[in-house]
Amino acid sequence: MLRAVVLLGFVGAVLAGTGKSNAADKHPFGIDDYSALHSARAVAVSPDGKTILYNVSTDGTKGATKHEWRLIDWNGENSHKLELPERFEPRGFTRDGALYGTYEVEKLGQLAIVPLAAAKPTIIMALPNGARGATISPDGRRFALLADSRAKDPLEGVHTVVENDQTSLYVVGADGIGGAWWCPDLNVITDIAWSKDSAEIAVMTQTPKIGFHELHSFVNVCSAKGSRRLAEIPDGTSGIAWSDDGKEIVFAATTTPTLTPEHVWTVPVTGGPPVDRTPQLEGTATTVTADPRGTVWVEMHKGVITEADTFRRGKLETMYRWPGGVLEGLPVFPAFSASPDVLAFSVEDPEHTTNVAVTSGTQLRTITHEGDDTLGSVALGEVQVVDWTSKEGIKLEGIATFPPGYTAGKKCPFLVLPHGGPEDNDRLNFDVVVRLIAATGYVVLEPEYRGSTGYGADFLSAIYQHFGDRAYRDVDSATDFAVSQGWADPNRLAIFGWSAGGFMTSWTVTETQRYKAAIEGAGITDWLSFIPTSDIWQTDYDARLQEKDPTPMLQFSAVMHADKVTTPLLILHGEADIRVPTFQGREFFVLLKERGKTVRMVTYPGSPHFPNLAEQRRDVFKEIADWLARYNR
Repeated sequence: MLRAVVLLGFVGAVLAGTGKSNAADKHPFGIDDYSALHSARAVAVSPDGKTILYNVSTDGTKGATKHEWRLIDWNGENSHKLELPERFEPRGFTRDGALYGTYEVEKLGQLAIVPLAAAKPTIIMALPNGARGATISPDGRRFALLADSRAKDPLEGVHTVVENDQTSLYVVGADGIGGAWWCPDLNVITDIAWSKDSAEIAVMTQTPKIGFHELHSFVNVCSAKGSRRLAEIPDGTSGIAWSDDGKEIVFAATTTPTLTPEHVWTVPVTGGPPVDRTPQLEGTATTVTADPRGTVWVEMHKGVITEADTFRRGKLETMYRWPGGVLEGLPVFPAFSASPDVLAFSVEDPEHTTNVAVTSGTQLRTITHEGDDTLGSVALGEVQVVDWTSKEGIKLEGIATFPPGYTAGKKCPFLVLPHGGPEDNDRLNFDVVVRLIAATGYVVLEPEYRGSTGYGADFLSAIYQHFGDRAYRDVDSATDFAVSQGWADPNRLAIFGWSAGGFMTSWTVTETQRYKAAIEGAGITDWLSFIPTSDIWQTDYDARLQEKDPTPMLQFSAVMHADKVTTPLLILHGEADIRVPTFQGREFFVLLKERGKTVRMVTYPGSPHFPNLAEQRRDVFKEIADWLARYNR
């Protein structure tokens, strides 16, 4: 349940140099291209449905990711930058066309309203601990805020009391008046959704991590009068919505021990047992939302493709896909029931970075073209969705990316790149890490091993208690496949992964000597200590109690097999990582050093699960490039 695959999108951006190729005035994707590359994502649609708010981002060369907020007409014309107050990040429109979003006040994010022509907020709704998110009601009269309702610790900064985070529900008028905490008994909230009449809020809560060993979720309906619990789900959930007739609450959930939601479920608003409405689903329904007219939208993974489906009257229907690529999340739409029915999406494919698209009949068309100027002078290799059957008869899929100018039959240096998550997948998008490695002459294969989303519940749950054998064999079979196809030079094989992919790297080098270089980013090396110390639930790997028998936790822990390692290993880790605590990398590093192995560890001050600062990312990239050049020759 690491949810880190998206971080890999930054990792490879400096792996290729900036030297020009001799082919047709185009050059391999390099560091200057990475620094200049922009992408655009749809954020919100105006109340009249005529204008889209979108965010243009770029990493640049130093500091955090840079953001620019822009408006564009529905037809793709009149794109212009908004001059907004510093530290304000818009999230949507109020019903009179102003923007609402997060405004930083004394290092806390607070809900603020900023008219389009204003230089500063006209309303700031300040809470003692800040606000973590806001959802405007379909009638536009109120906001529902998620926030910590507890009093601040007077000794904050002197000490930290270790306890669970709390998230409660605060409802306030859109004019900033009449705020109150609703349903104070609900204080571990994960998702909310307003009813169509703006009178009630569906609320998903869950058991907190500290003090519990099993994750349970709870469906509630909350109003100013109090809360009603509708159902308990003995597992994880994602998203929440009201059905179009208002009689059911819809959410994504699972019954498997992996905790990752993969089917669409409902529960009656009057209460009762939850029902799996998609028991035979071949893909993965990862989350849901609903527009103010009651249409329930489902993010659906089908292999390496992500599409948008609707759920109506108990049935799923595919509505939108992006040809040759993916939808990046669910659509955005006007937030109000009186607004027109219009949709905007964020789309991406292997030839283009993320951009904004709108509906055109049953199809989508892009109205922004960020990144095209940069990529127009870049030579990109072919990307193929490939499939094979492993030695044990498991049908697998992956994404193969070839270097620019690759010719059939040529054996290249090869890198297998297992994704993070682990219950996630690689998508058919513009993956920077893959493009940069491929630009240095590598064939890169991203395998969708057992435990990946997009292939049904059985395939997803097969990873439970088997990350170190089933999933490992699937990843290694990807290398077998690449060699058998004549793509991979069997004498120049490498492996790299981050987070759960980092575990796969550290574990792999204890199991085989076939790889000449390995790079492990923020990976798990000791399951015994990792599962209880991560900041989120990790019992999706193995929920057995360690004090009863530590063997299950130790059998796939790389630290228990340090003496077997012969592959040169680079370990990279953020010093402020609480998802996979930094000691996971350090423990393995120290043991390998004691045993005289070839290993290097680099950590990044202040960095969480992946560095936020461009200068740290650049150093990550340089370390990876140097390691591959030195050892995979």
